Amino acid sequence: MEPNRSTAAPNDAGRISPVYRAVMAVSGPIVRWWGRLEVVGLDNLPTHGATLVPANHDSAWDPVVIAFAARRRRQIQALAKASLWKNPLLRRVLNGMGQIPVRRGEADTNALDAAVQCLADGGCLGIFPEGSRSQGKQLRARSGVGRLAQSVPEARIVCAAVSGTVDITRFPRRPRLKVTFFEPTPPPPGESALNLAARLTTELRAVAPLPPSDRTA
Repeated sequence: MEPNRSTAAPNDAGRISPVYRAVMAVSGPIVRWWGRLEVVGLDNLPTHGATLVPANHDSAWDPVVIAFAARRRRQIQALAKASLWKNPLLRRVLNGMGQIPVRRGEADTNALDAAVQCLADGGCLGIFPEGSRSQGKQLRARSGVGRLAQSVPEARIVCAAVSGTVDITRFPRRPRLKVTFFEPTPPPPGESALNLAARLTTELRAVAPLPPSDRTA
């Protein structure tokens, strides 16, 4: 079944959708209290205008934790695996949050077009340059984030390095979550899409190193 494409408009800090607010409220006790979330560099995230947010990906909790960390400034629309849209209830939630389904392992031009449109409309788009969860292994950067940056050159790039998410489910041990927003180093002239993705991944991992391979979530 083809996932429903989101029609939600991009949102700035003053126009966060009701569904997005509800998800943030539900996740709050887990992220803020149980996870003891620390947020660094939030002022680097613009409150409006086209913004691309690359992040490292070690846990299924990463999108929620990053979104919660950014909630006072932006609603982050994100590229997420299309299989999540198979669940009717989850599909409604994802569409209400403005998320964009992408089919992994193939050239999903519809997803790329939707992501470009999000940025062109002044939205804030989250993406994992590594493509999928690391599971403690160094993954090759994918060119998608670079292609988006090249397609909408006016978009600001603000990285989100997230750590501690693999420990959220390690009860009774409480995690220490941290999200660091930072601007990457300026690109060299003529940098390719793939090289941009690789550079962003390297800079993200310098702030949020790979977790041990036996700790995945």
